[in-house]
Amino acid sequence: MLDSKPLLLATDFPPIARRRLARVQVSLGYRCNQSCIHCHVEAGPRRRESMDAHTMELVLAFLGRTGAATLDITGGAPELNAVFRPLVERARGLGIQVMDRCNLTILEEPGQEDLAVFLAAHRVEVIASLPCYLGENVDGQRGKGVFDASIRGLRRLNALGYGADDGETTGLLLNLVYNPVGAMLPPPQCALEADFKRELAARYGVRFNRLLTLANMPIRRFGGWLMSTGRFDEYMRLLKESHQDENLDAVMCRDLISIDWRGQVYDCDFNQMLDLPLGAAGDARPHVSELASADDLTGAGIRVGEHCYGCTAGQGSSCGGALS
Repeated sequence: MLDSKPLLLATDFPPIARRRLARVQVSLGYRCNQSCIHCHVEAGPRRRESMDAHTMELVLAFLGRTGAATLDITGGAPELNAVFRPLVERARGLGIQVMDRCNLTILEEPGQEDLAVFLAAHRVEVIASLPCYLGENVDGQRGKGVFDASIRGLRRLNALGYGADDGETTGLLLNLVYNPVGAMLPPPQCALEADFKRELAARYGVRFNRLLTLANMPIRRFGGWLMSTGRFDEYMRLLKESHQDENLDAVMCRDLISIDWRGQVYDCDFNQMLDLPLGAAGDARPHVSELASADDLTGAGIRVGEHCYGCTAGQGSSCGGALS
């Protein structure tokens, strides 16, 4: 597959620095039961990278040292890793909010039949991927049968109390993630959320709390697709022309770090996938065991590249959805 990384390193993206750490995002590996064309991780069933129990213990120790309020668990399909459930249980025991970036179809995988009940029992916020409320569009991006399985997964979560209006109180938050199907920016988040809520309720009796819109990043699988179809330059031009300076204050890397399956620390998940070292100087790949506290990172410069325009284009984009 074509590699977009060499085209992203030289950049005029504005310099930015860290605030105090609030969220720790942890990738448990790149194994997944899906192989989506927009995936910036290049996750799939054949990937074998996987966090071990020792590294999980180091992550938990770091969480205790930093006082970070949120643990954001991702992959791949993180639930396929043997450390997923003990990590959730231990983090919740520390009083940390836990988010699971779930692809919904994982709820039907062998051995995961009780996963929805486990998530509800530990009040895990579910961030569920669903790029459209139309089956044809979802299956075209994620594979045949994914949409129907996703709807069944949403209904299962709804039956456990997820997606209700009192989600903030119960802890059973169910948020959906929208990625455009193609080389375009997502539409306005608020309007699209209203469309999703109306259509999913009317067509399938499904409810959820929020819709998070994310721009596709020009890296890994999606970056390769852009290059192979001759759309890379056009897409980068769209991102840069749509850049909004006001989004710089809200980009996720200001108060988040990304830890990979080996325990190495990066400024964000996208930099992890590009193997760009932590910090503006770009010469260090610290391990989570080497960071004493959140103060080790506060005020440090953040490594940027051309892909960072994907976070500041238009309404902005982050793991928490639109920025403005």
